[in-house]
Amino acid sequence: MAIAMAQTIFEWEGSQHDFGDKGADWFWALGILATAAVIAAILFNNILLALVIAAGAGALALQAAKPPHTHRFRVMEDGLAIDENLYYYEDMMHFSALEYLDPKLPPALSIRTRHILAPHILIPVIGHDPLEIYDYIAQHVPEGNHEHSFLDRFFEYLRL
Repeated sequence: MAIAMAQTIFEWEGSQHDFGDKGADWFWALGILATAAVIAAILFNNILLALVIAAGAGALALQAAKPPHTHRFRVMEDGLAIDENLYYYEDMMHFSALEYLDPKLPPALSIRTRHILAPHILIPVIGHDPLEIYDYIAQHVPEGNHEHSFLDRFFEYLRL
């Protein structure tokens, strides 16, 4: 959704996902696993699956090689904006503030939405007091208990 002319309350920039640099070992492991899966698919006479695995591994390698994109986050009167996309408060089911044990990771807002393509949004809070942002959003969206989903943990494990 495009952003209307609403007043910005908080604004900052940050990377939505930053799982660190992937060394050569990560790419070697991906290549070995993909090659083994392609060979197994060929041995089972499933050439189409072998092509899908090879294409998926290639796409995963290309995505992993890209540096993290810096996003512009804004807390606005109508909702939360990520770059030029606005997520209205009425489309949010609940939110939670997350703090990590690792001091290198900034606190984050975890938001569950009704959007099919973005059911869970995780926004790092950088350069602002997380309690101020929490208090402002709590006026518009109920708080809920959030834990990382299986996919969140899986992507973190793969450092994607």
